Amino acid sequence: MIAFVGSVFSPYYRRAWKRGTARADEHCALNVCLYGGGQGRWAMTERGARHVRRGGSHFEVGPSRLAWQDGSLVVDIDERASPLPRRVRGRVTVQPQALCSFVAALDADGRHRWGPIAPCSRVKVEFGAPGLSWQGHAYLDSNEGDEPISEPFTTWDWMRAPLPDGSTAVVYDVGLRAGGERHIARRFHPDGHVTTLALPERHRLPDTGWRIARRLRSDPEPDGRLAASVERTLEDTPFYARSLVRTRLAGHAVTGVHETLSAQRFAAPWVQALLPFRMPRRA
Repeated sequence: MIAFVGSVFSPYYRRAWKRGTARADEHCALNVCLYGGGQGRWAMTERGARHVRRGGSHFEVGPSRLAWQDGSLVVDIDERASPLPRRVRGRVTVQPQALCSFVAALDADGRHRWGPIAPCSRVKVEFGAPGLSWQGHAYLDSNEGDEPISEPFTTWDWMRAPLPDGSTAVVYDVGLRAGGERHIARRFHPDGHVTTLALPERHRLPDTGWRIARRLRSDPEPDGRLAASVERTLEDTPFYARSLVRTRLAGHAVTGVHETLSAQRFAAPWVQALLPFRMPRRA
């Protein structure tokens, strides 16, 4: 689930930026993805400023709402899936173990920044449409930028994984258009403190169906075998992939969420022409 103020993947926002008329409040959305069990849904309706209300502790976009309540982030979702217009309605409650103030620049000029808000959390999920519920580990972070992602970046690989002691490992590998790469590896502990995570070797994973190259950091298994593998590809699009992966970090075998982005593929005209079919807009 991603809440957007200025939807970074919006073709409408990109067109407005090219015209010099881009305003973040005019391009807001709540992206909700459900996987598995025959109950899959994907919703991301973009809405203009007249559908948006926000303040220091709440963000409303259309009929959906995020708000901090008694130390938890409560998300009430009322959306329509795409391309099949099925209902997506329910509540997600994120309960942080601690809040985090860590922020890191993803590019050389500091125009794109990433900061975990509550990297060690619990989540309670209750949906009426489709009918499902569960509880488990959760991760909450934020990204912000002062320009489109295709300006400084070529590609990036990101992953996060819970570790056995309750901490969360996060690794970024970002390719820059100006040349070179940036690498970030941190371990976020349940009490809120942050430590550096040693960067293990980077390994090539199988390409996606759209021929996007994926790479994953992993220590070797104790017997020397490669630990990095794709357990399941959750999203396979022309410019972006989200996967469930197996790897080894900080001496532990872990299962994590991995994302790969091809920023230059995203900017291609043919990809921009496809995006409105998955991202309808209500001005």
